[in-house]
Amino acid sequence: MPRLHGFSSRTGENQPLGEFAQTGKFGRMFPRLRPFTPSVESLTELGNAMNDTDPKSTDGDNLNVPAGFTYLGQFIDHDITFDTTALQEVLVDPLAIRNFRTPRLDLDSVYGCGPKTQRYLYQLNDPDLFLIGKTNSQPGDGDNSIPTELPNDLPRASSTLAIIGDPRNDENLIVAQTHLAFLKFHNKIVEGIKNGTIRSVNSTDKSVFEQARELVLWHYQWIVLNDFLTRIIDPEQLHRVLNNGRSFFRFRDEPFIPVEFSVAAYRLGHSMVRGEYDFNRVFTSRPGGVTPATLQLLFAFTAESGNSVPIPSDWIIDWRRFYEIDANVPVQFSRKLDPFLVEPLKNIPNIPQPASLAVRNLLRGRSLGLPSGQSIARYLRFRPLTPAQICTGPDGAIAEKHNFHIQSPLWYYILKEAQIQQQGNRLGQVGSRILAEVFVGLLEADSSSFFASNRDWKPILPAQTSGTFTMADLLNFVGDLNPIGDNLLPIGNSLR
Repeated sequence: MPRLHGFSSRTGENQPLGEFAQTGKFGRMFPRLRPFTPSVESLTELGNAMNDTDPKSTDGDNLNVPAGFTYLGQFIDHDITFDTTALQEVLVDPLAIRNFRTPRLDLDSVYGCGPKTQRYLYQLNDPDLFLIGKTNSQPGDGDNSIPTELPNDLPRASSTLAIIGDPRNDENLIVAQTHLAFLKFHNKIVEGIKNGTIRSVNSTDKSVFEQARELVLWHYQWIVLNDFLTRIIDPEQLHRVLNNGRSFFRFRDEPFIPVEFSVAAYRLGHSMVRGEYDFNRVFTSRPGGVTPATLQLLFAFTAESGNSVPIPSDWIIDWRRFYEIDANVPVQFSRKLDPFLVEPLKNIPNIPQPASLAVRNLLRGRSLGLPSGQSIARYLRFRPLTPAQICTGPDGAIAEKHNFHIQSPLWYYILKEAQIQQQGNRLGQVGSRILAEVFVGLLEADSSSFFASNRDWKPILPAQTSGTFTMADLLNFVGDLNPIGDNLLPIGNSLR
């Protein structure tokens, strides 16, 4: 991989605003802006100051965004980007980095190359359907009365490695259960097409599999644009891009993933993570529960951790606690979009040093030569945050110490902007504009997307509001909201 200690003609200021990256690559959204490369030591100190000091306070909850969207965002990220490069202290040319995902909202992380090529993802007797895994044959430690071997885990080889299109969707239990929901969503649509209760989007000349895949993709793309994005970005910026077109995310024929998006703006989800979750009736801090589902536990039930997989049945998710599905079940929320990450993200296991996610994000931004947040704000013709605004809070004191209140690392700036401009409920101007341009661009560039094929198309599957479709509607359609039920734990049952 080329190592760049300065500018090259491909990434420096001399690059014209029309120089484009190839598909399958990363690239720059703002190639004319200079990289901001402060010292490793200063970024490390700032990252170590980005702490959520009161993670259980409801004041830090984002009442606009139920907790499930944190992991839907991770699932979407795994659909469009896969960068395998390690952290480096020298500048790296983004055009030299391979993206192992297609830069489209096409669920290649789920479908792989389809049943003809990746046969092992699909059922042997009916390749139109995905394989579905079963929970552990041994009862769980939280509630051993729940039946075992339920169809509620990812399919696994030798009861360990997940057989899925992208192994990162087995990184933690919530994203794994999200992936499983999409497998079941596809299977449910296949069944509906075969029994005549669901009609195709365009033509029945296609195979059942292709008809189902198209329906899945169009409803998924609708969710991304109209349920996910509308919750996390400034609606004014999304409205401008949808109605006036893109101005900054430019490409010729095939899109790429800008590093300003993948390394900074779309890492907003790290701020949304909770330290613990109300996972189901067993793993919760509510009365009758055994223990909350801590972030450490959610990362334990994966093949990479070497721990308990397939999951025990008492670790099947209760989706009503993660999305607004049932008014009788209180939903938990994501944490606010601000420069604070919960304690477990300071020491992530099984990765090279530094183990702090905030520090790693800041160093990766330096490695990729991202511009400062202020320079991008001015380029977008926004008024940047003032030095006084950035100096607020414990993180701001460290920012001021290193003059980051004048020029800020892009990822930090975007989170600070969300805190200042939107009180942590949405991204601010810079972060929102980057996300709006990229997501709309990916949909426009995909000739098979609903957005490019028929922008006036409306979802056809059952929904709480006809003509729309949300993640809550998808889960309701699948119908697997709470497989372990609401029964109280047997008296005396506890974790061993």
